[in-house]
Amino acid sequence: MSDRFFLDTNIFVYSLGASPSGKKTRAMELVDRAILTGKGVISYQVIQEFFNVAFRRFTPKMTFVEAEQYLAVTFHPLFAVHSSHALCLEALTLSRRYSLSWYDSLIVAAANESMCSTLYSEDLQDGQAFGTLKVKNPFAAI
Repeated sequence: MSDRFFLDTNIFVYSLGASPSGKKTRAMELVDRAILTGKGVISYQVIQEFFNVAFRRFTPKMTFVEAEQYLAVTFHPLFAVHSSHALCLEALTLSRRYSLSWYDSLIVAAANESMCSTLYSEDLQDGQAFGTLKVKNPFAAI
């Protein structure tokens, strides 16, 4: 089994945004571990969703210079899954089989494609399994 792990968008939002201190601390730990170990993975979708939140909802809003730096330093080493026809087909299968939203099914498909054993997210059911992939809510105990 792989020791790679996938980080959902909310991890990055909590690591930088105005979130409860426990969530912020846990999110920062996960991002740091992902980069330092080289075992963390994200997809194109995570980058899109994060910048949408950072440009519209952060107070103050993330600047373009800050975004360029975050893209280079944080996202670039983790970016492993690009959008593809195969990814979309897998997401459709997952959405139908597990009654997932389209965006959640894309995240699960990306985590599976990158052979991760763990998907860190608070948007899916903690402990839910998709084959060998298991969902963990990193904020469940906070």
